Amino acid sequence: MRRSRFLTTTAAVLAAGLALTACGAENTGGGDDTAEGGGDGATESPQAAGGEGGDWGSCEMTDGVEPMPDPEGTGEDETELEIGIFSGWDESYAASYLFQNILEEQGYTVELNEYDAAPMFTGVADGDIDMTLDAWLPITHEDYIGQFGEDMTSLGCWYDNAVLTIAVNEDSPAQSLDELNEHADAYGGELYGIEEGAGLTRVTREEAIPTYGLDDLQFSPSSTPAMLQELANKTEAGENVAVTLWRPHWAYDAFPIRDLEDPEGAMGDTEFIYSFGTSDIEETHPNVAQLTRNFIFNDEQLGSLERLMFSDDEDAYNGENHEQAVADWLEQNPDFADQLRNGELGG
Repeated sequence: MRRSRFLTTTAAVLAAGLALTACGAENTGGGDDTAEGGGDGATESPQAAGGEGGDWGSCEMTDGVEPMPDPEGTGEDETELEIGIFSGWDESYAASYLFQNILEEQGYTVELNEYDAAPMFTGVADGDIDMTLDAWLPITHEDYIGQFGEDMTSLGCWYDNAVLTIAVNEDSPAQSLDELNEHADAYGGELYGIEEGAGLTRVTREEAIPTYGLDDLQFSPSSTPAMLQELANKTEAGENVAVTLWRPHWAYDAFPIRDLEDPEGAMGDTEFIYSFGTSDIEETHPNVAQLTRNFIFNDEQLGSLERLMFSDDEDAYNGENHEQAVADWLEQNPDFADQLRNGELGG
């Protein structure tokens, strides 16, 4: 499973019952490191707060960002840069290859390399990696931001719905986790899971099942591919199915599914995806810094790009040829690159 490390790290903290705070969305341009709109909920970014993190305000991503200083070219930027990809994290590949395509169309040379969390944040803080587009806050990467935040530049929050979930086919009877047990027979008495060692599995077993009394369902961890195969088989056959899942994931674009409501918060609260650059990225790459602040992705956009990149659908690439998958997606979304450059993405 590509995401097992994230799920293990995140779920361990979520299961401890820690209250989450939201992130300070920086999709406002200008580089002032405050939350969107500068209103009552605005708080400092890790860089402005000396890397201490804290209350992240909100992650409401709306219009109001700025165009790149030079939307047609490289402007005053150094033309070479490296973007670090979190090894094995689907959305990190999606966002990074998307940026590579768009920036190289403008004349940049973009190198992509994969890293685990510790060398990633160390590299950005030391200036060896120009930027990463996949920092999860306020929990998963909190310690790294506390350690390295004062040596990095926060470049905004671009995704605001990273959650652990239990999902069902959209036309099935249960609407909420507190209704799932009474409809157990409709789902064949099964809740399909992923790897036994994943944090999502532990949260489901130790938090969701006892919280909601899901005693009439057989929880069956196996593997991510096996879970996705059950999801494909059941939805194709028009049968009800319940699976453990997480957002962002391309399954939401590939299958007719929805999340069950979680009124008790047993699956944990929401996280947000941030971008970070070197401490001097505003001077070395002002165009790229503004482009990154302008970046906003919703579930539909991210899901459709990830599906093209990672699913085994006939028209998708099954984890191969990321460059062509991104090119196909941009062809299907012809306005996206210009909207990104011009600061026109958002609500």
